[in-house]
Amino acid sequence: MSPPKGFQFAIDRGGTFTDVFARCPNGKIRVMKLLSVDPQNYDDAPREAIRRILQEETGNALDKNGKVNSSLIESIRMGTTVATNALLERKGAKMALVINKGFKDLLYIGNQARPHIFQLDIKRPGVLYKDVVEVDCRVIPALEDRCQIDKSKAKWKEVVGTTGQNLLVTKDLDEEEVRRDLKKLREKGIESIAVVLAHSYTYHEHEIRIGKIATDLGFKQVSLSHSVMSMIRIVPRGFTASADAYLTPHIKDYVKGFSSGFTDGLKGSNVLFMQSDGGLTPMDLFNGSRAILSGPAGGVVGYAFTSYEKDTSLPVIGFDMGGTSTDVSRYAGSLEHVHEATTAGVTIQAPQLDINTVAAGGGSMLFFRSGLFVAGPESAGADPGPACYRKGGPLTVTDANLLLGRLLPEYFPKIFGPTENEPLDKDATISKFKKLTDEINSFLKQDGGKEMTMEEVAMGFIDVANEAMCRPIRALTTARGHDARAHALASFGGAGGQHACSVARHLGIGTVLLHKYAGILSAYGMALAHVVHEAQRPSAAVYCPQSFEQLDMELDILAAVCRDKLRAQGFSDSQITVEPYLHLRYAGTDCALMVSPVGSGDSPTACRHGDFYTAFVNRYKNEFGFTLADRDVLVDDIRVRGIGRSEVASEVAPPSGKGTKPTIEKTVQVYFEGGYKDTAIYQLEKLLPEQEISGPAIIMDKLSTILVEPGCTANITKYGDVKITVGSGEGRAVTTELDSIQLSIFSHRFMSIAEQMGRVLQRTSISVNIKERLDFSCALFGPDGGLVSNAPHIPVHLGAMQETVQYQMKVRGDSLKPGDVLLANHPKAGGSHLPDLTVITPVFHKSNTKPIFFVASRGHHADIGGLTPGSMPPHSTSLAQEGAAFKSMLLVDGGKFNEEELVEELMKPGKEPGCSGTRNLADNLSDLKAQVAANQRGIQLVSELIDHYSLIVVQAYMAHIQKNAELAVRDMLKEIAKNAISKTGSAVLKATEYMDNGTPIVLTITLDKDNGSAVCDFTGTGVEVWGNLNAPRAITLSALIYCLRCMVGHDVPLNQGCLNPVQVIIPPGSLLDPSEVAAVVGGNVLTSQRIVDVVLRAFQVCAASQGCMNNLTLGETSWGYYETVAGGSGAGPGWCGVGGVHTHMTNTRITDVEIVETRYPILVTRFSLREGSGGRGQWNGGDGVTRELVFRRTVQLSVLTERRAFQPYGMNGGEAGSRGLNLLQRTDGRLINLGGKASVEAYPGDKYIMNSPGGGGYGPVDKQSDTDKLTGQFSQFMERGSVYEYRSAQESV
Repeated sequence: MSPPKGFQFAIDRGGTFTDVFARCPNGKIRVMKLLSVDPQNYDDAPREAIRRILQEETGNALDKNGKVNSSLIESIRMGTTVATNALLERKGAKMALVINKGFKDLLYIGNQARPHIFQLDIKRPGVLYKDVVEVDCRVIPALEDRCQIDKSKAKWKEVVGTTGQNLLVTKDLDEEEVRRDLKKLREKGIESIAVVLAHSYTYHEHEIRIGKIATDLGFKQVSLSHSVMSMIRIVPRGFTASADAYLTPHIKDYVKGFSSGFTDGLKGSNVLFMQSDGGLTPMDLFNGSRAILSGPAGGVVGYAFTSYEKDTSLPVIGFDMGGTSTDVSRYAGSLEHVHEATTAGVTIQAPQLDINTVAAGGGSMLFFRSGLFVAGPESAGADPGPACYRKGGPLTVTDANLLLGRLLPEYFPKIFGPTENEPLDKDATISKFKKLTDEINSFLKQDGGKEMTMEEVAMGFIDVANEAMCRPIRALTTARGHDARAHALASFGGAGGQHACSVARHLGIGTVLLHKYAGILSAYGMALAHVVHEAQRPSAAVYCPQSFEQLDMELDILAAVCRDKLRAQGFSDSQITVEPYLHLRYAGTDCALMVSPVGSGDSPTACRHGDFYTAFVNRYKNEFGFTLADRDVLVDDIRVRGIGRSEVASEVAPPSGKGTKPTIEKTVQVYFEGGYKDTAIYQLEKLLPEQEISGPAIIMDKLSTILVEPGCTANITKYGDVKITVGSGEGRAVTTELDSIQLSIFSHRFMSIAEQMGRVLQRTSISVNIKERLDFSCALFGPDGGLVSNAPHIPVHLGAMQETVQYQMKVRGDSLKPGDVLLANHPKAGGSHLPDLTVITPVFHKSNTKPIFFVASRGHHADIGGLTPGSMPPHSTSLAQEGAAFKSMLLVDGGKFNEEELVEELMKPGKEPGCSGTRNLADNLSDLKAQVAANQRGIQLVSELIDHYSLIVVQAYMAHIQKNAELAVRDMLKEIAKNAISKTGSAVLKATEYMDNGTPIVLTITLDKDNGSAVCDFTGTGVEVWGNLNAPRAITLSALIYCLRCMVGHDVPLNQGCLNPVQVIIPPGSLLDPSEVAAVVGGNVLTSQRIVDVVLRAFQVCAASQGCMNNLTLGETSWGYYETVAGGSGAGPGWCGVGGVHTHMTNTRITDVEIVETRYPILVTRFSLREGSGGRGQWNGGDGVTRELVFRRTVQLSVLTERRAFQPYGMNGGEAGSRGLNLLQRTDGRLINLGGKASVEAYPGDKYIMNSPGGGGYGPVDKQSDTDKLTGQFSQFMERGSVYEYRSAQESV
């Protein structure tokens, strides 16, 4: 490649530092690091860096007007966190949302799930818009063969969408009205709007007409949802358009400010910005919705292009550890993209790299809680920063590294203290660690434990932080069916080098790669990246030979668009490549995969662009373990990625230093396992290729510190990078004695086992409930059947499986043998409701005749027979009507799957009058086999732990973890008892709540302030009821664990220990412990919520939330649709409730409006907040919602709801929330109150109106407080990435 004509700059403007990589015309390389914000010295860091380098290299950086001389510059490439920060801090443009009538709160409600399942004070990210305009126009799918409403009477106009779907315009646009409304927005000073209309992904006309009016009125930014991203699902598309309208003006202002300091504002210069997908785009095309990952994307490109297949043939895990967070990603020859991801509460539909951000970085704060070492997720940020930054900050991971000698103040920039010229303050770190060590030792002394030194404490926190970072790496690799051990670890970012050896060892990875520019790899990645232009359009085609011609034509059109855009940027045809993609899914599923074709066009499943079908089937099988051969494959979207390849100068290898000894700068004392060791210090710039350094050693670089641990060896590669071979290191001998550090590590490991079991279950199951709704949980139990860990934390499954396992132990005694697997779902055997089937595998070890532990998985099966499809009949009166029941069936007997007996039991409900056997036998069998496979994975993982630590150590830590959870709950109960006595003079708490049918739930809690225990006595609760609101005992226990975890207020291991301090008394034959034959399906979904109400009322924690899940089932014999609807959450001391959100025992996401209307003969005409339904108080309760559905054919409509008679209570003088109301409006205008529980026939054109309850208020109304109390000064970090998306989806059940 010819030398550059001018200077080439690649810049990463991060949150704290701006990194620069520059190539000078004479071939010289310059690197620089500046503070991103330093208003005393400069107003823009990237421009200042360019000025300094030009000045130093040419002696004259400015033109005659005092601006930076752009004639010296050949190119500038930049990645920036400007968009992410504007989103996190909500500092974008002042914008408004334009949306269909009835949906003004749609983006506020979102998918109705709450972000943190155990937070009573629900924190929802704020919406981006300042104002909303509702437009009275509407388009719906035609569904000709299913719609029974008379179109001619309704005067609906027929149109065809861009995807070929037939649509109906039920209400046309009134342009005059739109103009009037938009004019009012302009008068309020709003200059940016997002236009989001239902089904506009296929019908653009209404959005285009509104956009034209807005442009005529002078709006500076108009983001039309179909042109920002035309994918189905109005909520994520609406979020994406809003983010575009919110961020694009902000980005344009930034770009304008940046370029104004150059000659002619950089006109005609080659300035490119990095997008979220890892490709560059010209400055004037850089927009909000594709800028979110602009900064971190450079790092991924950097390690992908510099480490993969260079010094190792392994796929690579990227490990970018910064101050507040760590980014984890994977590269195996191609960049891994996701097409929908949530950042700062905003879901964006756009291709973006799968970068998983976890809350563990150098600034993660250190805590010691009830005997557990905890690092993060709270971060000290840049201000005040760690204790050693001289701003009075808290102890962090950085301080632990400093204390242990792994950070050397003399090599660190002197930028601290009031005058910003002092070194790191080691004394502050030492005095804070002294205090923390004393606190830990006084705790350990209580149990006669061994005292710890300050270094052991710091080392413990580093171990715990490293284990916390390993969990997402394991999750990211196992999710795709890969093994973390078969990778290399590419470490970069400021703090990565200090932790890389240890993290690799925890994961079983043998090779760590650190590039010579690891400290500024994001900037270096910008220099290597390619320019990308993407084009995409939605489709509704079936992938089959009849549609190949159409698909080929559309791919050709999109490819031509990409080529034209890249040619316009000066790329020749030889530099341009185009990659075709189709977004495919099996009919009847929601799981779409974006695939590129394999092979050429000569197989029967190939179109001219290649074979997409085989590519889809192979990937589906790899990720999910099976394929659905008899189903159609549908095309959701057609996409082309055009790439303009950058020319990269080839590196020159420095002279080899083979056989020479590297120069040691000095030797210092650094603490490792087992004490201080002499550690040599080297300067990276003085090391030569092929030199070797044995650990322990520290390699210093201007930009980062690399720690080579004992037992590891560092080799300098041909081009001067560092490759570390990880040895086994000096492991600490772990005994059965309690060690607080190992306790934290085992806690992560046990949780990780349950999580990985869940991944196998999700990948190998077949039904929508388990595979896509993720309605399952997996767990690990000790030899006594006591719960050790379970994941995910679905509230209604918490602790419930323990009863099931212990029931089996009681019934089966010593008859269990290796190869046995049990099946149970009966309420008397620890079941919650019948569709939740639990599969239990006892595990045997060598010569032990008794199981050494148990694993189990519980999954919600779509149908197991009974009165109605779905096995959730609203009017069942006996258990037999709710489906097949199993108390203790040998599903696998000594390794043989008992299929005959299983099928017989699943078909048995058909013998009941009016009932059927299972309606979906094939799915039942597949899912049960998947549950058995998940259990096998759990056994394999625990066996690996046992091989590593020994059986007695693993069993000892199972008990220690339970003891630790017990301790956390006891500490909390002591606190509550003290408060109760000081407030009321008594340690006895009482509460009564009434179900809508008048049945009381009575709770008396007697607290013991000295040993932190409680007796929860439900004596006085009403007897079993006719109908299905009876709740099995397991549900009360789950509700109690949920409430205790919410009240503890921080992460504790959720296991048997939580309930050890609590004695639960439930009168047999009552609503909460009904007879064997009682119907229970409503107990699971409604009574569970009311139990939480009574527990929180007794403890006086907060006002009542909606106390309901608002269950709605509708359909005919051939199809069914089920949803639960959000309501208001209760307010508490210092916080207001939130509207339109699921609370307590449920967190199910709602199906998107466009999906509902496309797949079912239903119209959603309204989904908005029910204003004023939250109770008033010093802090107001959250509002319920109004949801209106219009039926397009005759359907059976069933509702199962609570809080239609009794209002959700307020607390401490706060008012109650409004009760709910279910209405049916007939086409003749009659309006009928359906009551709380009903099943009726609804006809074409009838409208169901659900008004869900509001939450109660807290505190006297006359002291009204409009704001929540501020929560702490430390930044709560925003997680993101596919691992986080998966966990959020799991907690939305």
